[in-house]
Amino acid sequence: MGIEEVPTAPRSPWQNPYCERVIGSIRRECLDHVIVLNERHLCRILSEYFDYYHNCRPHLSLDRNSPTPRELELPSQGQVISTAQVGGLHHRYSRAA
Repeated sequence: MGIEEVPTAPRSPWQNPYCERVIGSIRRECLDHVIVLNERHLCRILSEYFDYYHNCRPHLSLDRNSPTPRELELPSQGQVISTAQVGGLHHRYSRAA
């Protein structure tokens, strides 16, 4: 993955704020709400969460849009439907005819 290890002092989260932010987000938004059965299950949950995070989740810095921009859907395109993401933990809403 091209990740370089940089040692930090124990109990010093301020030394690596970016990593601490990501770990905290993963824990609060995903792992605090599921029971992980084994390593394979954890990898599947994290894979689904990363897909949701990068493709569906609205980001404030992107003016409440996702990194993969959504198309504008008019009310005439049909009813709003919910699509479960991350095993039903989150949902994506769209219109269907």
